[in-house]
Amino acid sequence: MQDFYDWFDRHRTEIVGWRHDLHAHPELAFQERRTAGFVADRLRSWGLAVHAGIAETGIVATLQGGDGPAIGLRADMDALPIEELGDHAHRSRHAGRMHACGHDGHTVMLLTAARYLAEQHRDGVTPSGPIHFVFQPAEEDHGGGRRMVEDGLFRQFPMQCIFAMHNFPGLPVGHFVTRTGPMTAGFDVFDIIVEAPGGHAAMPAVGGDALLATAALVTTLQSIVPRHVAADQATVLAVTRIQGGTAYNILPDKVQIGGSVRWLDRASRDEIRRRMEMQCKGIATAYGVAVQLAYQPRYPAVVNDTARTAMAVRAARQVSAHVIDEAPAVMGSEDFAFMLEAAPGALLGIGNGLAGQKGGCGLHNPHYDFNDEALRPGAAFWVALTRRFFDEQTAQSGSGMVDPVSGLGDPPAVD
Repeated sequence: MQDFYDWFDRHRTEIVGWRHDLHAHPELAFQERRTAGFVADRLRSWGLAVHAGIAETGIVATLQGGDGPAIGLRADMDALPIEELGDHAHRSRHAGRMHACGHDGHTVMLLTAARYLAEQHRDGVTPSGPIHFVFQPAEEDHGGGRRMVEDGLFRQFPMQCIFAMHNFPGLPVGHFVTRTGPMTAGFDVFDIIVEAPGGHAAMPAVGGDALLATAALVTTLQSIVPRHVAADQATVLAVTRIQGGTAYNILPDKVQIGGSVRWLDRASRDEIRRRMEMQCKGIATAYGVAVQLAYQPRYPAVVNDTARTAMAVRAARQVSAHVIDEAPAVMGSEDFAFMLEAAPGALLGIGNGLAGQKGGCGLHNPHYDFNDEALRPGAAFWVALTRRFFDEQTAQSGSGMVDPVSGLGDPPAVD
């Protein structure tokens, strides 16, 4: 990979500048118009075929090689509705919006790899099949990955496999983690409405008490995971919102509860949902109130394909001496899951370290900032992965990258 590292170091200032520009101009789900334009303009300037407007603001750029199988590489572009509190020069210039999850870094790592591979292609290093660079909108809670699949991502751009990468604060820069099977949790949300006649707080027997029933319901909901789901099945049920009441002396006629469920195994998710329905009915009967449960599946679990995960691990080990291939599953969620339901592939985590993080903060924190030192190993992984994909195609079919300097060399020191 020394050829790539030398190239990156020559362009480091420009690449870091891209990241700072995107960080300063964050855009929310399906509003990533400036970001998409920034990405598309550069991709076109490097000679890639750019297709815009997939899932409203999504971008797919293709480096056309031979007629062999294609590989897909995906990055997300959206920011979060958070007021940034960092004091760096590239902090968000837009109130109430910031890149608190590092998608600016994800975008730039993939952009960097696209530029390098495009330059290699012009120099005669030709892949045996297409490379599709997928820049996805609306990962944060809006299902942009699902929208891209529904809009024909894999019909318009057939690919044998697809990969994604997410930064992990707390993991040293240059380290990689992944696992076969469930990598991140499925994500569902629920809303519950508890209703009673309401009335004077001095006479609860007359009007009924929706708040008391709600308190009992919250307590019993929290018993589902430890008492009805096997201990070896990682699941989380979290009540995150309770709204009800307007005065000290009024029993409200309605209380609303909201929360989320995280799961790795669909059978566990189905059992949690069934138990929630049973407990809502039981509380309604016991307290003489009406209880309505609305349960909404959102993201499936990210399930890494065995063979593709192994290939990604081999590529990561060509970039780093620190690769964990049996990492614990992450209970956060990622809508890359929708793409993996349509094509085999894998999600990896890349270390973001703690540099620049006030108090070592994590994702979705108002002080969070992607670590620019992770750009180099992250982009190097994408380059190594594409080379490995086509090299392994060579071994299987006799065609691959026409690259006189395809040796990847020893991994760099990243301690």
